[in-house]
Amino acid sequence: MQTTSFQQALSLARAGAKPDVAWLVPLLACADADAPELYRTADTVRAAAIGDGVYLRGLIEFSNICRKDCAYCGLRRDNRGAERYRLTPDQIVECTREAESLGYGTVVLQSGEDPWFTAERMADIIRRIKAETKVAITLSIGERPEADYRLWREAGADRYLLRIETTDPAIFAAIHPDDDLEERKQCLYTLKKLGYQLGSGVMAGLPGQTPEILSRDVIWLHELGAEMIGVGPFIPHPATPLKAAKGGTVEQTLRLVAVLRLVFPHAHIPATTAMGSLDPKGREKALMAGANIVMPNVTPTTVRPQYEIYPGKICTGDDARHCRGCIGHRIEAIGRTVASGPGHVVRKK
Repeated sequence: MQTTSFQQALSLARAGAKPDVAWLVPLLACADADAPELYRTADTVRAAAIGDGVYLRGLIEFSNICRKDCAYCGLRRDNRGAERYRLTPDQIVECTREAESLGYGTVVLQSGEDPWFTAERMADIIRRIKAETKVAITLSIGERPEADYRLWREAGADRYLLRIETTDPAIFAAIHPDDDLEERKQCLYTLKKLGYQLGSGVMAGLPGQTPEILSRDVIWLHELGAEMIGVGPFIPHPATPLKAAKGGTVEQTLRLVAVLRLVFPHAHIPATTAMGSLDPKGREKALMAGANIVMPNVTPTTVRPQYEIYPGKICTGDDARHCRGCIGHRIEAIGRTVASGPGHVVRKK
C-alpha cells in the first residue's frame, strides 16, 4: 500500500474520491494534532450537504429479551443476572404518542431479538402507529426472514437499522459466537431490496480491530449504499466474555464519525448515547465532527435502566420530557438547530 500523508488523504476526501484503504487509514489513525482539522472538514461537508438541522429520533427500547449470545452485549441470552422486561403493544403505541407530542418526527423501535414479537405482532404494532400518529418508523430488531421484513415494510415501516458491527470475519466470529457474517450481510441486502431506508454501522475499538480493518468496514458500507450509519465506542460489559477487554475511546469514534461524513455527505449519522456515556460532551463533539442525529430516550423510566447493552448509560432516570428539553438546549448551545419533520433520507435519482 502506497503511503499517503494526512494532508493528501484529506485532500482526496474533500475531492470526493472513492473510499480506499490507502487514504482512509491516515484519517482514521491521524495524530491528535491533526484531528481538529479532520473534524472541521467533516463538519463543513455536513453543513454544505444537509444543513445545520439536527433530527431527533424518539428511542423506544421495548424489550431486553434476546435469543442471541453476543460476547459484548449485556442483553446476551446467557446473562442470567439481567432483569428482563417486555413492553406490551399498547405500551409501545403509547410511547410513540408521547414521542410525537414532544415533536419527534421519527420513533426508533429497538429491542433484543425477542421471539415473542412475531412478524404479525410487529406488523400490527406498526399498523397501529401509522393509523394513530404521523411519525416515521425505524425498526432495529435484528435478523429476521425476508418474509418478516416484507410484511413490516408493507405495514408501514420506513427504515431498518441492522449494525454489521464489523466486516472482519475473525472479529465477527469472536463477538457473535452464534451468528454468521454472510447471513447478516444478506439481511442487509434484503432490506435494501425491499426499499427500506437502510441503516447499519460498526463499533470503534473492538478487540483486534485496526485502522485497516475499520477502513474496510467503511468501504463495505459504501458498497452497500448505507443511508444511516450508527457508530459508537465498544464499552465492555462486566457480565460478558469481553468484560476485561480494553474499550474503545471517544477519540477513535470521533475520527470514524468524521471519516464517515466525508465518505457519505448525505447520510444520517447519529451522535450516539454511548458517546455521551463516555464523555459528558461526547454527543456535542460528534455533532461537531459531522453527525446530524440524536436519539433521546422515550422508554418508560421504570424499565429503561434494564436495557443495558453496556454499563454507565446516561439518562436512564430522566423522563422523556426532560430529555427533550435537555438535548434541545445542548444542540442550540453549539450553534445548531433542532430540525422538524421525519428527516427522510434524500436519495439521488
